[in-house]
Amino acid sequence: MKWAIDPTHSSVTFTIRQLISKVRGEMKIKEGWIETENEDFSRAGVEVVLDAATVTITAPPVTLTLADYPVITFKSKRVEAKDPSSIEVIGDLTIHGITREVTLHAGFNGEGTDSWGNRRIGFSADGRLSRKDFNLTWNQALEAGGFILGDDVKLDIDVEAVPARSPAETDAEVHAEAAVAAHR
Repeated sequence: MKWAIDPTHSSVTFTIRQLISKVRGEMKIKEGWIETENEDFSRAGVEVVLDAATVTITAPPVTLTLADYPVITFKSKRVEAKDPSSIEVIGDLTIHGITREVTLHAGFNGEGTDSWGNRRIGFSADGRLSRKDFNLTWNQALEAGGFILGDDVKLDIDVEAVPARSPAETDAEVHAEAAVAAHR
């Protein structure tokens, strides 16, 4: 079954060391899909597109310059699931035009029905990456030695997804919206 990630009910946050503390940031999911075969997560596939223009960081003066690369993408290559609470998603992460393999440690949070009767599934994941692996090398030396910004980035991801619409359903909605707009 193919599931569409709901960007409104999903989040991608990160933590990085700044001086002797940590700063937190977030970015928005533009779109994404999870494909599963029933409850067999070992055969799952994941694709996510993040909007690099939405990166926000809680403490200045940390600035990410990603203007030349407006999206960050992740595409799974394989999934290793011991059980629904212990899933490793191995895939290609592309940031700043550079692709590296990363591993996300994930867990299935369950399935439910929202207030409007829609089925939803939820997952949480975390992982680590080196920002230098993606040529994100800005830093500033400190007088006492060391640098302002750490290299290690910790990711925390929470997603909700709904059953993906078929091309026919999407096409019908586009035509319905066009008909409504034409009668205004």
